[in-house]
Amino acid sequence: MDLIELLIIAVGVSMDAFAVSICKGLSVCRLRPSHVLSTGLWFGGFQALMPLVGYYLGYSFADFVTSVDHWIAFLLLGIIGGNMLKESFHKDDCHCDLEPDFSFRTMLGLAVATSIDALAIGVSLAFLKVNIWEAVALIGVMTFCFSAVGVFIGKQFGARYKSKAEFVGGFILVAMGVKILLEHTNII
Repeated sequence: MDLIELLIIAVGVSMDAFAVSICKGLSVCRLRPSHVLSTGLWFGGFQALMPLVGYYLGYSFADFVTSVDHWIAFLLLGIIGGNMLKESFHKDDCHCDLEPDFSFRTMLGLAVATSIDALAIGVSLAFLKVNIWEAVALIGVMTFCFSAVGVFIGKQFGARYKSKAEFVGGFILVAMGVKILLEHTNII
């Protein structure tokens, strides 16, 4: 897997955090730099940590499933991307709070929830023999940037970009899963 493919996966996996960040921005009546930084650090940090955990979990049993690794990557990326595509058609109610909740408990819950798919991506990356440190850095940095920008966009432009971000992210992940499957079955 080359750098461009890793970058595409990083963008795709960061779209969940981007969508939630937009919603966090919608809930803020007065946006502060601490809101932007906090959101970026929480989501970027967890999106970097979870693929690392997934990678080492997947790597520990990779020898047993090498013959089906492309199917595992295809299924994981397809399920995650398909779920994101499905979620892109649901409307969420976001509203403005005078005191938005950026507490440890809230942000931890959101960070874990948006990074579960990154855990599965990490398992997939173990089967593909990827440089995990490069992948983790890209995913973390991309998610930080998208999340920080997402809070700002949510505050400035409202909910109209949330579903589009989820749709694009889901499409990217499904497309990457199909590409991996087609490459490993020698169709392309």
